[in-house]
Amino acid sequence: MIDNGKLLRINKKDNVGVVLEDIRENDTMSFDGISLKAGEDIDCGHKIALRDIAEGEDIIKYGFPIGHAVRPILAGEYIHTHNIRTNLKGLLDYRYAPALNEKATHLSSNFMGYMRENGEVGIRNEIWIINTVGCVNKTSEILAKEANMAFAGKTDGIFAFPHPYGCSQLGDDHLATQKILAGLVKHPNAAGVLVLGLGCENNNIPAFRNVLGDQIPGRVKFLVTQEAEDEIQEGLKLIGELVEYAGTFKRQECAADQLVIGLKCGGSDAFSGITGNPLVGEFSDLLIAQGGTSILTEVPEMFGAETILMNRCINEAVFQKSVHLINDFKEYFMKHNQEIYENPSPGNKKGGISTLEEKSLGCTQKGGTGHVVDVLDYGERVTKPGLNLLEGPGNDIVAATALTAAGAHIILFTTGRGTPLGAPVPTVKISTNSELYRRKRNWIDYNAGSLLEGNGMEQVKMDFFKFVLKVASGDIRTKNEENGYREIAIFKDGVTL
Repeated sequence: MIDNGKLLRINKKDNVGVVLEDIRENDTMSFDGISLKAGEDIDCGHKIALRDIAEGEDIIKYGFPIGHAVRPILAGEYIHTHNIRTNLKGLLDYRYAPALNEKATHLSSNFMGYMRENGEVGIRNEIWIINTVGCVNKTSEILAKEANMAFAGKTDGIFAFPHPYGCSQLGDDHLATQKILAGLVKHPNAAGVLVLGLGCENNNIPAFRNVLGDQIPGRVKFLVTQEAEDEIQEGLKLIGELVEYAGTFKRQECAADQLVIGLKCGGSDAFSGITGNPLVGEFSDLLIAQGGTSILTEVPEMFGAETILMNRCINEAVFQKSVHLINDFKEYFMKHNQEIYENPSPGNKKGGISTLEEKSLGCTQKGGTGHVVDVLDYGERVTKPGLNLLEGPGNDIVAATALTAAGAHIILFTTGRGTPLGAPVPTVKISTNSELYRRKRNWIDYNAGSLLEGNGMEQVKMDFFKFVLKVASGDIRTKNEENGYREIAIFKDGVTL
């Protein structure tokens, strides 16, 4: 990166710079021996042309094209949606061109976690109430409220996760709901789980148990509310048994290779690809080098940067799975007659992101440089250490739920504009700029904006790694935990009866 205080050029190939502070029309600045005069007001985080760019010429950021100029652009001119268009098209043919690099590290780290009977590790000792159907949402919420009062201090908390599905769904939608709920039931952050059903739903408890499979005796309880004379009394009795079971677990030292981390961004701005996402990518590389696991999702926000990930697949078979991942999601857009590249969002654009390529090149940096070891279907659980790609949309809560169901103990969530959202697991909010960190301390856990203020990546990376290990050990509760922001949402694509 080249930074002269007002402008940042990320890659030496770039023909645009990122404005680091608001610039007014006719402001002059020197960059790489060239004098630039701003053609108009340009807000912090937005792009300025570093040289003349011809109509049709690619606009380069991060060392890659992020679109093309729709008219001639002069040096010093503001570049945004009014003069740039995407280069992206529909389905593409891909060729595997492996680009596999190793990052050496001698770091060995531990955290304090809960070793479960099946050999998995949890970082919280909670009781989860998982509904088979939305009809019992309020019942689960009442149970969680009363159980937290009745068993206060005996666990890390008792939580319900309402959702609207589990009945009147067909085919893939029905199976997707079952797979996500099964992934939540199996999650090791839950010492015990109460599966709460109604009785007449499609996803009734006997049907759900077929998808769930065998479970550890004593860890999962089932309650059909239509069959209970007093479902609240019966539910509290079962939760009491789960609390007693949870009490058999104590924190013990665990190696960092046991950690599974979900990678997510939302409310992105132009600094997401400069500070927060690269920091998370460095974390991912560091964790994977110790034998740990990270999961990258948000498939539509891979479009335009997908070949970077594809060429890091460990073999041809994983590469082919990644091709299917990308093209299957494009076909999903096309099936609904939607423009594949209807992205970035209004908030992204206000923050300085102009095209999907620009957003994707910033977004995928969360995956660092690690090898892609597997590609997971929606609702599938992770099994292989290393970087995994997970089928899922960019929608924040749907993607965060999918990451949780896949087995992520923690979600690292970068944001340039801020969001209070939280998944069932600790959701570490990382601000991409210091102004957001100062203004929304009730939302933000860690400030990656310090990378723009003289702090080097190596220093910040190691500090952040220690921070996440403290979250895993229970020494730090994330803001979503403190605020009680824990939600789920399930992907839907088909008919509702």
